[in-house]
Order: sequence, then structure tokens, then C-alpha cells
Amino acid sequence: MPLHRLHVPPADVSGTNLRLALNTPAPHVLASATLAHPTGSELVLGVLGASHIVTVGTFSEQVSCHHVDDSTHLPAATEGPGYRMSSDTAVHDEKSFRRIAAQLRSRCELEIGWLGGSFPGDDAALTALCAEPDGPGWRWQTWHLYPEGGAGGMIVHTESRWRP
Repeated sequence: MPLHRLHVPPADVSGTNLRLALNTPAPHVLASATLAHPTGSELVLGVLGASHIVTVGTFSEQVSCHHVDDSTHLPAATEGPGYRMSSDTAVHDEKSFRRIAAQLRSRCELEIGWLGGSFPGDDAALTALCAEPDGPGWRWQTWHLYPEGGAGGMIVHTESRWRP
């Protein structure tokens, strides 16, 4: 899957404002990739404005600053029927942040099942997603990178699983 160099400023500029919304309509997707499951189902990875949406069938997971009224702050963990998600937010020093950003960019450019969107102004302003089949369902991870002007940056990482 490709790394898309997006020509729009990120709409979500702080990882602390991210929220989780399940099964809600998606805002405009800036980049997407569709993955096929051996059973015939499809999963769509989508990059929003420094945030993401993953859709499989009628289920969707959106981590963004949209849907403020009908979503919750990004929880450390949550579960529902057939679904679970965990998240972690960490601040990295400049060297570590740049190394992680470079690794994610490379994986998006070279590996199957990956999608990335980079934003203007800083090579490390990046949203990266990857997914793979997991039994009859799917599992995926996402990374949202927020540079802090030469002082490292914040990385919000999520891991999710969905099964019908």
C-alpha cells in the first residue's frame, strides 16, 4: 500500500483531542486502501485529517476529533460484541520520534496491508495504518504522529480487532 503525500494541512492537530466513534458516518477520506479477506469480505483503511477510519461491512471505527457530541475521549481500552480496541499515547524525544516516523513511512511505502498519509510542513506529521485477516475477522493498528517543532512529538497508537 502506498504512502500518500497529502497536500492539505492536518485537521486534527493534537493527539490529546482524539475521540473514538463507532459506526458513525465518515468525514471526507483523504486516502484509502481496500484489503480483501480470504473469506471474501473487505476492510477499508482510511486516512482523515491526521486521524483514521477503518470500515468492515457495516462496522466502522473512527479515531479523530470529529463527532465531539456523540463520541468519547480515546479510551485506553474498550470492548463490544466482536470488537476490542486499546490505545496508548506517548511523548518521544526528537531522535526517537524521527526514527519511529521514518520506520512507519518505510513500512507504508514497502509493505502489503499498510496505508499512510503524510502532511505538509514536517516529514514526521504522519498517520499510518496496517491491517490483516484474523480468523474470520480482522485486526489492525494505527499510529498518529504529532510533531512538536523540533522537540520530538506525540504518538497515539491503537490496536483493534473485529470479528463477525
